[in-house]
Amino acid sequence: MSREIIVICGPTAVGKTKYAIETALHVGGEVVSCDSMQLYKYMDIGSAKPTPEEQRQVRHYLVDEIDPRESFSVAKYQRLAKAAIEEIFSKGKTPVIAGGTGLYLNSLLYDMDFSAPPMDTSYRDALYAEAEEKGAQSLHDRLRAVDPDSAERIHPNNVKKVIRALEAAESGDRVKDFATELKPCTDYDVRLIGLTRDRSELYERINLRVDVLVEAGLLDEVRALLDMGLSESDISMKGIGYKEIIGYYNGEYDLETALNLVKKNTRRYAKRQLTWFRRYEDMKWFNISEYESDEACLEDIFTWLKK
Repeated sequence: MSREIIVICGPTAVGKTKYAIETALHVGGEVVSCDSMQLYKYMDIGSAKPTPEEQRQVRHYLVDEIDPRESFSVAKYQRLAKAAIEEIFSKGKTPVIAGGTGLYLNSLLYDMDFSAPPMDTSYRDALYAEAEEKGAQSLHDRLRAVDPDSAERIHPNNVKKVIRALEAAESGDRVKDFATELKPCTDYDVRLIGLTRDRSELYERINLRVDVLVEAGLLDEVRALLDMGLSESDISMKGIGYKEIIGYYNGEYDLETALNLVKKNTRRYAKRQLTWFRRYEDMKWFNISEYESDEACLEDIFTWLKK
């Protein structure tokens, strides 16, 4: 029986949800989300979670499953996602991995062992020594290479937090080179599909989506989460679209500034995502802007999958 998974990734707002659903319907598959925000309950709007109607079309795993007050990690994601993949295989179906969180995707594509005991202090001491010798920015650059989301949240001068994030990302091992040292996972075969659009179109879609999310009730959603006892210190609330609105509620700036920050931070994140995904040598890229319709692009994707 085939043990092939299809990965559909790309920057935020490129259209991954629709393409993942259509691909799953075409191949007889089910979708496993690879998104660090859509897995949380109660965070439907800001995470641009697949709608109930979209989820009825195809079964989605790791969407709307985790309480945002719980701690969550790439190790937990790997365990849950691999269990979902095996469940889909057991049904004779094809897992379609869809999302834009690069570190989560790495945990499925490469042998990243998170079961090791906590690292000894020698690695931590070496990182502190590097900070002394080369400066805090050197460590922060390391972190950006393996976990850009954490690097975005943590200030370079907060050496303690940077080191803690490096330890969490690497789980007991030194920082590995993306291209030469990570060993591919052999549990399944992988078809990698990257979606992109011309930059101007992508940025326009990002700006429009933020406006749509606000109209859909983003501010009320953030207020409800704060009323549940969540705060900016919770990992789940550090996502783009949430942290900026919290700043608005805290009186740090007005609403217009908050929304402009959401748009700017989302555009920057999309750029980092593209940089991350372009490092996958086996990725087949499809620029949706070059097609007259989604259907035409999907037709090319389906043709490529048959090869």
